[in-house]
Amino acid sequence: MFTKMVRYFWALSLALALASITSVALAAEKQPPEGKVAVVNGVEISQGDFDVAISRVQAQFHRSGKFPSPAELAQIKKGVLDNLIAEELLYQESQRKGIKVDPKALDEQFQAMKKRFPGEAEFKSWLSSINLSESSFRSRLERNMAVKELIDNEFGEKIAVSDAEIKAYYDSHLESFKKPEQVKASHILVKVEPQAEDSQKAEARKKLEMIQGKLQKGEDFGTLAKEYSEGPSNANGGDLGYFSQGRMVKPFEEAAFALKPGEVSEIVETQFGYHLIKVTDRTAPTTIPYDEIKDRLGQYLMQEKLRKEMGPYLEALRSKAKVEVLVKEDSK
Repeated sequence: MFTKMVRYFWALSLALALASITSVALAAEKQPPEGKVAVVNGVEISQGDFDVAISRVQAQFHRSGKFPSPAELAQIKKGVLDNLIAEELLYQESQRKGIKVDPKALDEQFQAMKKRFPGEAEFKSWLSSINLSESSFRSRLERNMAVKELIDNEFGEKIAVSDAEIKAYYDSHLESFKKPEQVKASHILVKVEPQAEDSQKAEARKKLEMIQGKLQKGEDFGTLAKEYSEGPSNANGGDLGYFSQGRMVKPFEEAAFALKPGEVSEIVETQFGYHLIKVTDRTAPTTIPYDEIKDRLGQYLMQEKLRKEMGPYLEALRSKAKVEVLVKEDSK
């Protein structure tokens, strides 16, 4: 339902676009005619845009060590397509109402986005990874800004949240603001696929045993992680930051939470391969103070108000539009 789209349209695809996009192979499926997944009032939504959006959501699952079931993937695909259709409807409405993005504001936003990358090369590499040119990216940025202006114009006054509302919500939902115990950990990973041959697994384990020997002789964990770890955290010496239970795959989590600060685990096997884990800090459970959560809570309450307002608005736009969906729903 369109009423579930609030977070997508609150930030639009602008903020999501900077998420780390991992190339994830999609299940083989029949290509829609001419690479289209839908047509909205004559405007095509491409298979490429759809695939990138699906890959982004799958990557978010994978980074937390979770893999969507076929039924979950089917729901993800339906939700992504609904979001893309709704985004197009909103953009078309912004143009119908004559909204024009100020070129100076667009340029400032574009430069701000670029600054979130270490340099020009990294920015261009990212654009290449999502099959966009600089001009195409600017065009999408302009679309997002036009839609955001439409949303601000239509709903800005209706979704205002007072300090009293925020405090009342905090006081009545204290259980939600309890912060569980966390550990800060680093790891050294030697990758091996779960379906690999026994000989390949033995070779990977032997490599990690060699690294384990270096640790036992007093060599620095972070230095060894930079040299040997095959995970994306290797550049940071294997540092994964703080995480609570339920964020990592179970064998990794169980090993990490069994360690005291400064301790290193035995070899741990997960679906990603073999790990050595070092815990560097632990934090006790606590309640997040109101002043620390106030701003984020205010944004959440505005999103909830926007969700209620935008549901009927999007349904009305779609009811007046000609929308053709060209992909079949996956079987559950």
